[in-house]
Amino acid sequence: MPSLTDRNDLDDQLFAQFAKCAEFLRQSPVQAESRTHLKELLAGRQANGIIFTTMQKFEESSEPLSERRNIVVMADEAHRGQYGLEEKIDAETGRIKIGTARLIRDSLPNATYIGFTGTPISSKDRSTIEVFGDYIDVYDMTQAVEDGATRPVYYESRVIHLKLDEDMLRLIDAEYDVMAQNAAEYAIEKSKKELGRMESILGAEQTVDALCHDIIAHYEDSRQYEQTGKAMIVAYSRAIAMRIYQKMLELRPEWTEKVGVVMTESNKDPEEWRDIIGNKRRRDELAGKFKDNDDPMKIAIVVDMWLTGFDVPSLATMYIYKPMAGHNLMQAIARVNRVYQDKEGGLVVDYVGIASALKRAMNDYTNRDKQNYGEQDIAKTALPKFVEKLEVCRTLMHGFDYSTFMNEKATDLIRAKAISGGVNFLSALEQTKEKETFIKEAMLLRQALSLCRSLLHAQQRFEAAYFEAVRTLLTRFMGDGKQISLKEINERINALLKASIQSEGVINLFSDKEKDFSLFDEKFLAEIANMKEKNLALELLKKLLAEQIKTYKRTNLVKSEMFSQRMAQCMKSYINGLISNEQVIAELMSMANEMAAASAQGQALGLTDEELAFYDALTKPQAVRDFYQNSELVALTQELTDMLRRNRTIDWQKKESARAGMRRLVKKLLKRYKYPPEGLEDAIATVIGQCEMWADS
Repeated sequence: MPSLTDRNDLDDQLFAQFAKCAEFLRQSPVQAESRTHLKELLAGRQANGIIFTTMQKFEESSEPLSERRNIVVMADEAHRGQYGLEEKIDAETGRIKIGTARLIRDSLPNATYIGFTGTPISSKDRSTIEVFGDYIDVYDMTQAVEDGATRPVYYESRVIHLKLDEDMLRLIDAEYDVMAQNAAEYAIEKSKKELGRMESILGAEQTVDALCHDIIAHYEDSRQYEQTGKAMIVAYSRAIAMRIYQKMLELRPEWTEKVGVVMTESNKDPEEWRDIIGNKRRRDELAGKFKDNDDPMKIAIVVDMWLTGFDVPSLATMYIYKPMAGHNLMQAIARVNRVYQDKEGGLVVDYVGIASALKRAMNDYTNRDKQNYGEQDIAKTALPKFVEKLEVCRTLMHGFDYSTFMNEKATDLIRAKAISGGVNFLSALEQTKEKETFIKEAMLLRQALSLCRSLLHAQQRFEAAYFEAVRTLLTRFMGDGKQISLKEINERINALLKASIQSEGVINLFSDKEKDFSLFDEKFLAEIANMKEKNLALELLKKLLAEQIKTYKRTNLVKSEMFSQRMAQCMKSYINGLISNEQVIAELMSMANEMAAASAQGQALGLTDEELAFYDALTKPQAVRDFYQNSELVALTQELTDMLRRNRTIDWQKKESARAGMRRLVKKLLKRYKYPPEGLEDAIATVIGQCEMWADS
């Protein structure tokens, strides 16, 4: 089974993947070094075999490599260069031109051929289906998005900002028509004059100046905050790519590390280009920087490179300043559809009117794709969704006045109070359903905002930032995430505000201290108790207590049971209306103080939190404390902990024999200390339970 590709790097990549699966495949794949080597590999076996090769090796000769029938050729990137089943004769020279598809099939005349492509071609002289046959299986964009394998791609037109006239747009349409002919020779000749004109117009100083001003404004106001801020600018030509680069640095001199040009070097290049473009090593370096989410390089200016087979999952924005059509266009925009964290989708910002080309390109895709992705203009998709969800969030917040947040002269403290007040409003017991609905709807609002922010006015962005800040806090209080930190919440809200309204300064919700919320900090507990927003105070306390109890559940059997029961009973009474939220807060404060006291108790006894868990298990029955000296209990605790550490085995959770062995060791140690006292035999079960919890965690 030969695997056929058209690039050495792709051949190496696929070979490496298959080599990792040799055990599963029950054979090791082989990479053909030459046509002769490929012939030897095929002749040396009658069955089995996975061989990797590039299509260029078939051009070295027209003699058959093998006439066997049990050969399956799997061609990757089947849309690219594997066409031409018939021979063509040059009318001027009489020379016979043999198509690549014919060369390959003459070399393996009886083989079966399977093509793999994400962008099939159907045109006059190139048809993927004609060369490889009808579809065996289709995995379309709709299915990929539903499966979470890719994200949808959205479209924003910015043509008007460049003031391109009708003649220019017609010229671009002519370029698309040329490409629709798949660059036939007569079409190339016909378009040379037109393309020269287009180069002069798209590359004109005033046009590039307008383009760069608009891209910078669009990026700074909106797209730099999406994911890691990575963006790609596709330039019409190498010369225009350099003009864009130079103009952007003229407008933003501090962006020297932020912007890079990626294209191949040429001996004809002006001297001043060479340091900017560099060689292959320089391009590889830029690729590494662009793929690094934390690297300061955020904007790549490209012409042809990186538009196929180059993946940066966090890349969410592509600015297109180059006419593209068909599979070339679909391959290019797929750079922004990769899955990354909570990326809603990729945004293609169009400066040359590719909308009609996009629709034509969709003709080669499934009906589901045409229906779902035939119209992805954010002005018709994301913007209406944003307006709808903004109104839903307003309705859910009805009854709470957050207008102080909307005042441009509001201080950070005023905005912080508006945010905490909104959280408090939605945290009221009678608002439980509204709170859950708000979290879902505000998330949908944020997703729509991430795509259409550039189309919104300041007031809309401002209000959306408020709803997102409220949603963020509600989610943190309701979720089971990691320990909350004031600094983290401040940073998240501040980032939201900056992204939406370019606001400066730090939002401090409760105080100016930048440290973790601590359940054992008396000043912090007092601060919560004195909050005017009682619903928010209750949610905050409940969250902190729940996290501490969860910690106990991993380590301390006795405390986790005790506090879990008290918390459940307290919240049950509150939900049933038996106690007010002030009384709930008082009870939760009492639990927090007891937890703090318990932690202090371990320190007073000279025990770590780990040892304190065993001490609690040993002393759960009150009679135990009366029967033994405390020093004996401390000594037993420390010896028990040390013994468990030394005898813990990796198969503890897998083998019952290992668990039984540990139980015997524990019982033997307890017996030596004459534990438990007579009549308290059940205490052993608590100690054994704690030991098992410790080992499992």
